[in-house]
Amino acid sequence: MAELSKTAAPDAGLNEFAHVASGKVRLEGMLELPDNAQGIVLFAHGSGSSRLSPRNNFVARELRAAGLGTLLIDLLTSEEDQTYATRFDIGLLTRRLADAIRWLKEHPATKSLPIGLFGASTGAAAALRVAAERERKVAAVVSRGGRPDLAGNENLAQVLAPTLLIVGGADFQVIKLNKEAYRELECEKELVIVPGATHLFEEPGALERVAALAARWFARHLRQ
Repeated sequence: MAELSKTAAPDAGLNEFAHVASGKVRLEGMLELPDNAQGIVLFAHGSGSSRLSPRNNFVARELRAAGLGTLLIDLLTSEEDQTYATRFDIGLLTRRLADAIRWLKEHPATKSLPIGLFGASTGAAAALRVAAERERKVAAVVSRGGRPDLAGNENLAQVLAPTLLIVGGADFQVIKLNKEAYRELECEKELVIVPGATHLFEEPGALERVAALAARWFARHLRQ
């Protein structure tokens, strides 16, 4: 059963630590909802990242400013994240992400909100697999520098949720992989290449562009 503990939230209607049971582990996260949130975006972090990722937290703040709630959660324990094989276990990440969705659907403050998924790196593959398996529960997907190809062509073809793929213009190999995945998607879709940006979108203005694109996509598809 989910456990909650509140913290002060001067800039949000709700701010809680989240503890999501998934198999034998408990996933740690942070749930933040602005007043009158129109939807909730669940972040699926990439390999070697966590809910404390400065890039995803930047995007999350912009989404909350646009009236959307966010749940940033660690899909792996700190011990699991030290193992390369576990970090690239898309099946495991998918199951953990599905459990986080179930948690949101049981939480009194979020159970009626449409859910979007924001995935980075391997987290994007997990997000798309979940969208393929649970199409009625996922309203939209955004991938930032993701590896949607790792979701598998069969799963990509089953995704119904509108999907936005964002890739850095200087992230050449990932562009290639995203274009291949994009061809397999049969849902409403868009591929945006941010000029000059590398894999982590560290260039001036690059992450701001990602946040604006994600906010626009989710605002369009998560409004009730």
